[in-house]
Amino acid sequence: MIITPAREDDLSTLLAFRREAAGWLSELGSDQWSRPYPADRLLATIQAGTVFMVRDGDLTAATITLTTTAEDGLWTDDELSEPSVFVNKLTVARTHAGANVGGRLLDWAGDRAYRAGAKWLRLDAWTTNEALQRYYLRQGFEHVRTVHEGGAVNGGPRVSGWLAQRATCSTMSRFTDAVPSPEPLRHWR
Repeated sequence: MIITPAREDDLSTLLAFRREAAGWLSELGSDQWSRPYPADRLLATIQAGTVFMVRDGDLTAATITLTTTAEDGLWTDDELSEPSVFVNKLTVARTHAGANVGGRLLDWAGDRAYRAGAKWLRLDAWTTNEALQRYYLRQGFEHVRTVHEGGAVNGGPRVSGWLAQRATCSTMSRFTDAVPSPEPLRHWR
């Protein structure tokens, strides 16, 4: 498997990928990702160079988005003063479920963050998806806290506020890495 930056022509694949994941989650009783993700926002993240694809021949095995900015209202000012990379939209195709592709992708992300000079690999997960939270704990993340307020449209409860982090480190993901080396984090808040 090879990991590459996403290209603009991957947009339809990524949108279909997300619909597949939402359908699977719905079968499990979760409302996570039940609202379609805006194509223009996804295209902007592709154009920003923050979306990465794991390709297995002609198949898309997984995707992840890595940013150096957190969603508003989740992390404290003290936490935001620490160099961090944030994981978003980690998705593994059902065709590759159970093969530890997600774990390897998190290791790749942690190594990439480490090489950029980040201290933490951080994420926020769906507040009600306890299976996903347990998955991240098994992947070495530590739960920081759960933020319930101040998130959703019309002032409703935050749906993705389970915060976790793990220290970055050098590691081998066993992917063929076709992504340019990360830029060093030059300055941090």
